[in-house]
Amino acid sequence: MLSGATTVLADIPDDRIYSEHKADTATKIEEADPLRPDRGRENDFIVEQNCFAFSPGQLNKFLDPKSPAAFKAVGGMLGLEKGLRTSLTAGLSADEGNLDGCVSFQEATAVATRDYKEHNISQTLPAQSSGSTTAGPGTFVDRKRVYGDNSLPSKKAKSIFRLMWEQYNDKILILLTIAAVISLALGLYESLGVKHAPGTPPPVDWIEGVAICVAIVIVVFVGSINDWQKERQFVKLNAKKEDREVKAIRSGKSVQINVHDILVGDVLHLEPGDMIPADGVFIEGHNVKCDESSATGESDQMKKTPGEEVFRRLENGSASEKLDPFLVSGSKVLEGVGTYLVTSTGVNSSFGKLMVSLHQEVEPTPLQVKLSGLADAIAYLGGGAAILLFSVLFFRFCANLASDNRLPAEKGSAFLDILIVAITLIVVAIPEGLPLAVTLALAFATTRMLKENNLVRVLRACETMGNATTVCSDKTGTLTQNKMTVVAGTISKDAKFFSGAEKAEPPAKVVSTFSKAVKDLLMKSITINSTAFEGEEDGAATFIGSKTETAMLAFARDFLGMGSLKAERSSVSVVQMIPFDSARKCMGAVIRLPSGVHRLLVKGASEILLSKATRRVADVTSEEIVDTELTSADNKELEDRINFYAERSLRTIGMLYKDYTQWPPIGAKTLEENSGHADFDDIFNEMVFLGVVGIQDPLRPGVTEAVKQCQDAGVVVRMVTGDNMVTAQAIASECGIFTEGGVVMEGPKFRQLSEEDMDAVLPKLQVLARSSPEDKRILVSRLKELGETVAVTGDGTNDGPALKTADVGFSMGIAGTEVAKEASSIILMDDNFASIIKAIMWGRAVNDAVQKFLQFQLTVNITAVLLTFVSAVSSPTMDSVLTAVQLLWVNLIMDTFAALALATDAPTPAILNRKPSPKSAPLISVNMWKMIIGQAIFQLIPTFVLHFAGQKIFPSWTPLELDTVVFNCFVWMQIFNEFNNRRLDNNFNIFEGITKNYFFMGINAIMIGGQIMIIFVGKTAFSITPLNGAQWAVSIVVALFCLPWAVLIRCIPDEQVLRLWQGLAKVFGPFVNAVVKGYQSMVRALPWKKAAKKKAAEETAIGEASAENNTANSWPV
Repeated sequence: MLSGATTVLADIPDDRIYSEHKADTATKIEEADPLRPDRGRENDFIVEQNCFAFSPGQLNKFLDPKSPAAFKAVGGMLGLEKGLRTSLTAGLSADEGNLDGCVSFQEATAVATRDYKEHNISQTLPAQSSGSTTAGPGTFVDRKRVYGDNSLPSKKAKSIFRLMWEQYNDKILILLTIAAVISLALGLYESLGVKHAPGTPPPVDWIEGVAICVAIVIVVFVGSINDWQKERQFVKLNAKKEDREVKAIRSGKSVQINVHDILVGDVLHLEPGDMIPADGVFIEGHNVKCDESSATGESDQMKKTPGEEVFRRLENGSASEKLDPFLVSGSKVLEGVGTYLVTSTGVNSSFGKLMVSLHQEVEPTPLQVKLSGLADAIAYLGGGAAILLFSVLFFRFCANLASDNRLPAEKGSAFLDILIVAITLIVVAIPEGLPLAVTLALAFATTRMLKENNLVRVLRACETMGNATTVCSDKTGTLTQNKMTVVAGTISKDAKFFSGAEKAEPPAKVVSTFSKAVKDLLMKSITINSTAFEGEEDGAATFIGSKTETAMLAFARDFLGMGSLKAERSSVSVVQMIPFDSARKCMGAVIRLPSGVHRLLVKGASEILLSKATRRVADVTSEEIVDTELTSADNKELEDRINFYAERSLRTIGMLYKDYTQWPPIGAKTLEENSGHADFDDIFNEMVFLGVVGIQDPLRPGVTEAVKQCQDAGVVVRMVTGDNMVTAQAIASECGIFTEGGVVMEGPKFRQLSEEDMDAVLPKLQVLARSSPEDKRILVSRLKELGETVAVTGDGTNDGPALKTADVGFSMGIAGTEVAKEASSIILMDDNFASIIKAIMWGRAVNDAVQKFLQFQLTVNITAVLLTFVSAVSSPTMDSVLTAVQLLWVNLIMDTFAALALATDAPTPAILNRKPSPKSAPLISVNMWKMIIGQAIFQLIPTFVLHFAGQKIFPSWTPLELDTVVFNCFVWMQIFNEFNNRRLDNNFNIFEGITKNYFFMGINAIMIGGQIMIIFVGKTAFSITPLNGAQWAVSIVVALFCLPWAVLIRCIPDEQVLRLWQGLAKVFGPFVNAVVKGYQSMVRALPWKKAAKKKAAEETAIGEASAENNTANSWPV
């Protein structure tokens, strides 16, 4: 072996078997040793009972930085194949369990001494296992023990106790705690430290301090429980978000496995759009290029060279720096197809190491930020009211000190009561439940959306989708079923078939007339020009890959006599692959025929391919393929045929070919990076037309209704597709997108329009056909500039820019590439357009939930603050009608219980009957202000009447009973008003759908039960007394009147309220602004505020730095 790394750890016990097997002649570590452990990473090189030749640490040396020397040191591809006990062609054995024996480092690297040209890779098989024969918990035991799987340790969730501590670390709660401790101390002193007259009941002033402490504990406990549940919900969502399938080769078969089940030694497929899930080495493929900017910072496309070639050139000294066989996890495949061998997974991979060190916190959504600002504004006003109340009561307290004959302890208790009421008023005024309401609404909505096939990756997308004004949708798989079948075709010019059509020949009858040579040409055009592969789904053999390609493979199997796809491909010598390119709308392959002729096969968009053809197959029955000139009449006939298929909503795919005596052709441009490959664009002309097929993809059930629902909701639906104009218009008409007066335009023409012309055509544009991803991005950008809130669907790699540009990007969970999923905000798990309707409904439900809670919260805020202020100032004893403990119970109702109840209303179909709100719409609408002020007026009237005139109306009631009735009535008004706030419009039915919302009913039952229990057993703690039947009746009946009062408020036209509001704003606006600014200036001057501001700035700076280093916020998805 190369001088290894074991001498660094020479004192390890003999019972350990090192991966770094020493060569007999190796006596010391050379400084140039490429497999030497990095300082601090020595443990990665030590594995007990290692049955493989290499340790995780040695395999990690391939990257960071990329090290061809390390690759050479392990013996190249053959050394890895032997040392990892796998096969470069067959992959891992699916029944591997506990492996027999061990492979030494010398045995693995010795393989590299063989000549690569003589070595037959397919003969190297995985080591025999003694484990289970079926996949299950007992498979790959030794492999997982040594290298681990591809999962990452989940971020450690905060414990309930830490959440409680964070919840308690609120300045107001700490102030209340201090006040409660002082109150408790004074109360205990009055009870135990002062002598009392014989026969007098002991003072119970200490109970108020205990009650405040209990109330604080309840607030902290409930808030932390909510946070804990929220964290658990988001952990589940993230686990789902990071879950995906990848294509691997096991036991010689292509299968789909979970990304977390990838193991070292696996052979994985590479296709355009894939995100590399684990580190590895490129085995073989065609023109594979990767974008490693997110993983390594390298902005250039990185072309991959097969590891076998790299090792050969390293051996003969001809290697250059450009040779790169390494696949870096987290990078993206831009083009090309191939396979690679996995060498590092999970925490050992480069992406895994980064993700372990970077766990991104959930960012606040725009609505949360906006509400936090509103909460601050409300807190400023409430704080101002509290300071004013404290000032008034304190001056009165000081003025009465001269004539006050109470004991010092009693005076101190009276002052403390003033302080507690003022602090409690701040607690009530501060709407800390607003951010909680948004969080709960989003958590509830995203969880329910997942059940309806919407996986929300970015929280802000959930609320934004509620106000989307336009949806730019793909056709295939979103509007259609993506279950494609070849139903029609024209081979050459005269061989036509159409399945199921009257007066048309079926495919089997037409194909039976083809000669063997023509069938073979068709079969090669379909099988070689495809990235789909054979696999199993639900136990049945099927083709896996692009639905267009699988449809054509099924046609080849059913009508052209194709056997095993793998056998068909292995029997052909492929010289060059030209991957599909969205700009030229086609893909190609060059094969070497037994005669030595090189044949270029091209498959793609029929009208584009037809324009590149100058000849066609002459006779499909001839035993030899003969071509003839493609006349203008032939061209016109074929164009009409393509349009005929397109008018029947068929996707048309054309096929061309051309023969060359050598490759690259004489005089053709070659690729700079590979002189053996021709520049496709240079030779893509004067082709021979083979044929065109029409592929049917029926509309999804319910798409027409879903499009109609979108349009009724004020959301314009546009179809953006790569199909030609005729096909696109036919399908758009069928699903209701294209209507009379609408515009259908091709992408190349659209992108040439000036901004003025584009703005003029956009309102009527309904279908964008033959569009490229760049056309889609231009469309989205222009719509956003016009003030639209744009949602976009996409499934391809090149859809990434459009998905990122859009306000909300929807990727396809089934057909979407990993790049598209990463760029999107929401993943449609079923690729169904109808699921977008669900996203709109839930988005509107989130916004509605927040506005409902806001309407409820502000009503309680205004009423409680005014009631406390007026009653305390007017009282001779300076006592508020609502005590501190009572106000804390009210605060618990409006901040936590109401947030839970109002955030859990599921959307109804009626939510789509209104137009989306513009971006400039205020958070609190005129209708909401009408209800807030109207309800506040109503609630203040009976409470003031009962407080100030109650003794005259009910002379038999004691003052304590009156205060209890006021408190009881006030709480019941909040409970009934919560029902009013289930509607934001002027409709009267506030009970709609209430029986389906078990959260709402359950939480209200808790609130009602809690209030009843407080009245009966609260007594001294709440400063109340039990009520009799008449007093209960007064409390509930008076409170119940807020329901009919809400009906009267809804009858007032919003226009009149708006005019009145504008008039009041002109009069009082300057004064209110001056007060708010003055209070803000005073608060900012406080020391703790400055410290908090400084800390927030530091945290923001740290967060921004972390965001710059964070390449993604999840495992590659």
